[in-house]
Amino acid sequence: MDDKLTLRAPSMNAPSRALTALGVALLGLVTAASVVGCGGDEKKYVPKGAPSGQKANVPQVPTLPQKAKKVGDAYTIWGVTHDLRSRVHRPEVNGKKISITGYIVRTNLVACKDDAKAPSEGCAPKCAVHKTGKADPPECKAPVPTFWIADTKEEAKDVIEVMGFASNYANLYDAIEEIDKTPKDKQDKLELSDPMWGAKIPNPLPAVGAKVKVTGQYGVTFAKATSGVAANPKYGIMTVETIEYLEPAPELANLPGMKPRKVQK
Repeated sequence: MDDKLTLRAPSMNAPSRALTALGVALLGLVTAASVVGCGGDEKKYVPKGAPSGQKANVPQVPTLPQKAKKVGDAYTIWGVTHDLRSRVHRPEVNGKKISITGYIVRTNLVACKDDAKAPSEGCAPKCAVHKTGKADPPECKAPVPTFWIADTKEEAKDVIEVMGFASNYANLYDAIEEIDKTPKDKQDKLELSDPMWGAKIPNPLPAVGAKVKVTGQYGVTFAKATSGVAANPKYGIMTVETIEYLEPAPELANLPGMKPRKVQK
């Protein structure tokens, strides 16, 4: 018997055949995708028209008021309170001697509804309105004479307290009597002072409606506080040294219980 050598191609097992078939299939898909991507017509962009429905009611952009920070060399109330609350500008105004211009919109030289609540009500209790030389009763609680200034006559919220022009109502009582007994043509030459503080009492006295330029130390606290601490971190307090009248008040300032004063002409 002749021995013959028969050569055979190596056989592929089942897993190998499956992988080969999968590779062929994937290659076919890639080729087909390439053919489709390169061929075919591209769709042209068609812009859409404007909406035909109801238009949205969008409000107009508000116009912010243009407020002045200063008028001449004097701050406005808006300007100085803005700087007081600013981290950048606060050191420029807090505790500094500056000038502020504004209208007197309120004073505490008025009668109280309840004398026991004079400090919180902002008024002059009867027990504190008298001549100097007479002490207030021990139970008498009176605030420091104060007036408030604003950028307009109608403003009631954005205001600055002005203190330091008189230490008590008794000194104002004497000042009013001194002014009224002086001939009118000599009244503006009167020099009135507060003996406790050595401050110059303004003439005329602060009255609602007057426009003034106040100069002194401005800051979050009242510089002459002797009992407790008067403070206003939001709007500040002016410890006034001088008051310049830019527009007169329609009526002269007065204290409760004193005789009526003549209206300015």
